[in-house]
Amino acid sequence: MLAIIVGTHGNFASELVKTCEMICGATTNVKAVTLVPGEGADDLMVKYSAALKELDTKDGVIFLNDLFGGSPYNAACRIAIQEEKYGIVTGVSLPMLIEMVSYQLCNPEVGDIKEVMQKAVEAGQAGTQIFHLSTINNDEEEDDL
Repeated sequence: MLAIIVGTHGNFASELVKTCEMICGATTNVKAVTLVPGEGADDLMVKYSAALKELDTKDGVIFLNDLFGGSPYNAACRIAIQEEKYGIVTGVSLPMLIEMVSYQLCNPEVGDIKEVMQKAVEAGQAGTQIFHLSTINNDEEEDDL
């Protein structure tokens, strides 16, 4: 089963996992790793290592990080560079996490981690939508024709 580690600044990772569980139910093989004020990259390495020991990583690990180039991302890179089945996606969002948890449930064996990473990116992009009054007016005008 795919292991998922959500690594962010502050408590965002923990809250994101909790919110995902409100929607999807209890998750398995998912850990939140947080960077709090006063901590640095070495602290994150310890937290990531502890998470990896608690997770089933034989089928691969996807790190979902908040910011490209941020400390949670940089620490994840130090780990992912050592393992072919580990990948990182930045810009973590609720739609992205839900997609990865759903993927986990439907795909007990992970194929190519790069394909899984692409699914995370697509879910993040699809979860970004816009709304404006003008879109309603345009739809109503088209219906009148």
